Amino acid sequence: MIPSIPQNPLLKTIYRAYVGLFFVYLAAPLIVVSVFAFNDSLFPSLPWNGFTWDWFFGSESPRVGLFHDRSLLTSIAVSVFVAFWVTVLSVAIGTSNAFLFERETFRFKNFAYVLMLTPLIVPGIILGISILIVTNGIANQVYDAFGFEIEALRPGLILVVLGQFSFIATIATLVISARLRKFDIGLEEAALNLGATRWVAVRTITLPYLSPAMIGAGIVAFLMSFENFNTTLMLVGSDAPLTITLFSRLRDGSTPVLNAISLMLMIASAVLALIAISLQRKQQE
Repeated sequence: MIPSIPQNPLLKTIYRAYVGLFFVYLAAPLIVVSVFAFNDSLFPSLPWNGFTWDWFFGSESPRVGLFHDRSLLTSIAVSVFVAFWVTVLSVAIGTSNAFLFERETFRFKNFAYVLMLTPLIVPGIILGISILIVTNGIANQVYDAFGFEIEALRPGLILVVLGQFSFIATIATLVISARLRKFDIGLEEAALNLGATRWVAVRTITLPYLSPAMIGAGIVAFLMSFENFNTTLMLVGSDAPLTITLFSRLRDGSTPVLNAISLMLMIASAVLALIAISLQRKQQE
């Protein structure tokens, strides 16, 4: 609705009610999960039996809390490990891709750009299966020919990192490219005229300008990696990230500790999202 155009009061009321219900629809599940993280019950659902901290700090079965649940803590550490390397690789390659597509001219540039975007439109489950088939095929061929086992090409954390990186790097590229497109290349040329090398000009002028976008892309990459499920499910080995562990717990039945960890993840994601928003505002200055 356009505020400057007179609106029918009834339509305006309906519109406001729709917007309000939409946000309630989004927030209600999160609020329910947060509240039931403190429910004094062995089941992660109704009825409400009172307030307790057991699902965070409990140490005795069956009320083992998040901070005493070894398997959950291990899976969180695995997810952080995977997300860290996915973030590092995505930001590094995303920055290189941004310079490639924004600064360079070469044959089939448009085709290469479209090819880079392809992982975004491929369903995660298909992407994971494709990577698994290709890597297992290569590993099998090498083993049959030379009797040498390439563990890195078997399901495990390396494949999980590569699988997530294959599409998250594209998002990092788009974020950083948008920032680089606004850069005044005359600043680099001035530095070159003053005797700086190309690398020094980029390192001291361009990269600091890109740093808000690089940090923002890193935050987005970390969050996307941490919560990824479809691609990870196809490539995971014995070390399961948090999303896979939660899926197994939900399938087999669990306690409100799942609500507790969901609440902690919501808080962490909100903090990172606020940092990303502040960086976006800085980019617009």
